[in-house]
Amino acid sequence: MTSKNEVTTMIASEEAERTPSPQSEMSEEDKSKDVFFVQLAELTEAMIAAHGKDFAIGALVLSAKFVAEGKPLIKRADGSDRSAGAEKPN
Repeated sequence: MTSKNEVTTMIASEEAERTPSPQSEMSEEDKSKDVFFVQLAELTEAMIAAHGKDFAIGALVLSAKFVAEGKPLIKRADGSDRSAGAEKPN
């Protein structure tokens, strides 16, 4: 018997074979964003594997809330709570 995940993977794989890769047409900024989405996906999968779906959802929502409110996400080793990088304008 084929699991739901295996079927989803097979469908996605078949669609990927039929769809030309847009990465060659992507701007440098879009390529950079794509890398971050992959990293976010891998981190999310790790959180789900370690602590479950509810934890992953809560962590992502809380992070999004902090970003929206301009709050720091972590406390830096130097004691500051500044963001690691300069903010990009909206």
